[in-house]
Amino acid sequence: MERYFTYKNYLTRTYGNPVYRVGVDAGFSCPNRDKQRRGGCIYCDAYGSTAAYQRTRESAATGGLHGARELVDPCAPVCMEERLASITEQVNRGITFLVRRYRASRFMLYLQAFSNTYAPMDELQALYSHALSLHPFCGFIISTRPDCVDPEIARFISSFRNQVDEVWVELGLQSAHDATLAFLNRRHTVYDVANASHLLRDEGIRMTFHVMLGLPGEGENERAQTEEFIQRIHPDGLKIHNLHIPLGTPLLEAYKSGEYAVPGTSTHVEHTAKMLSRIPGDVVIQRLVCDTPRHRLTVPRNFAAKGAFLIELRRYLEYHDIWQGKSLGWARDQVGKGRAEV
Repeated sequence: MERYFTYKNYLTRTYGNPVYRVGVDAGFSCPNRDKQRRGGCIYCDAYGSTAAYQRTRESAATGGLHGARELVDPCAPVCMEERLASITEQVNRGITFLVRRYRASRFMLYLQAFSNTYAPMDELQALYSHALSLHPFCGFIISTRPDCVDPEIARFISSFRNQVDEVWVELGLQSAHDATLAFLNRRHTVYDVANASHLLRDEGIRMTFHVMLGLPGEGENERAQTEEFIQRIHPDGLKIHNLHIPLGTPLLEAYKSGEYAVPGTSTHVEHTAKMLSRIPGDVVIQRLVCDTPRHRLTVPRNFAAKGAFLIELRRYLEYHDIWQGKSLGWARDQVGKGRAEV
């Protein structure tokens, strides 16, 4: 019996077999960046969260603090014709990769890189419709910022529910502490996240929060504040990231100046376990650790690989008899079943 509600279990339970996300960079920027994607949050590099199999123009780099070379900034397509052609190429590439690697047969379209609602409505309509027309996707996932969701956007996204089995929106929360958000140059507030969440929920859209553990200036009190916010909003999914610093980010310069430390594997295991115990047991845990490619990563260089981290986390949960929602009254056999113990 799993000690947390894994995304794999959710998908298998929902669809009867594994489902794979096809990550696509649709050429969006975000309010924190210009049209050439310069600027942004202090931890975000020029590639954003583009899927590894889509980074075909990424140059080689050594990673680490010493002797690392800057990556060549990716050139996002500008005109609509180029963007549509790029989406077609990426969908085909992604499906081919996932079939070859995992023998995948069912797919969700995942608009992954940057803020995928940051555009005029006619532009969103053209890009979304084209992307969904390329394959019989069973799901549609849109990653964006909370300040890029308004009532019109929420209604528009909901209109795609008749084309796929489920529509998800991923929102970058990172922290429920406004001072931390200001430090990160997020340029939105916790209230913005709550407001976007209510708009999406009212339209029947599933919702995932991204949070980051180990942020500068945050301790037990700030993490508790984030956990309480998640409990109150109760998103459908959660992605947990460990603080890490890619090449070419403002955060790297602050780290080099000695302003703060970056937590290692054991600390992230402990903090993740504590957070899981305070997350409702029906929230799908879609991520527990970052997987930034090593050649783009400066710190922490000795962090455990994803598989090794998950093994260490499971051992920690077993040793301390922790499971998702335990601190909130969830029985272990109810994790993932949508019912809390009262």
